[in-house]
Amino acid sequence: MFVNEVISGGTTPVLEAMVGFAGQRQRILSHNIANWETPNFRPIDVSPAEFRQALRDAVDRRRAGGNMGELSFRANDTVARNPDGSLELTARLMDGPRAGILQHDRNSTDLERMMQDVVENLGAFRAASDLLRSRTTLMNSAISERV
Repeated sequence: MFVNEVISGGTTPVLEAMVGFAGQRQRILSHNIANWETPNFRPIDVSPAEFRQALRDAVDRRRAGGNMGELSFRANDTVARNPDGSLELTARLMDGPRAGILQHDRNSTDLERMMQDVVENLGAFRAASDLLRSRTTLMNSAISERV
């Protein structure tokens, strides 16, 4: 019981969710880049803003319950939690200005914007994974009684 509370306490579940989201979004962005010259291809993406809102709501509910345990995501248009605890993202066609200009081959992919999305996603992944790694290192040091 105590070990589970230590592992699932604090920021660990939040960082795990952020790493999971960024990893799954990277697959979606890679798919878009791989198909950027395909005729009739329409890029898809998930909304980081909707994920951040779902994460914020889950953290608020968790704080109200004592700041321990798993994050309880409420399903929205972007993110849901599977029974095994993993996140399930729902990608949608990009629309509006983010979709780019429709070219003569019916492809609306903007490579520069996609590369920008990859860099932003990579930054979020690195920040969350570095924080998660430092938290894990700190717990390992405490368990092994090293300073």
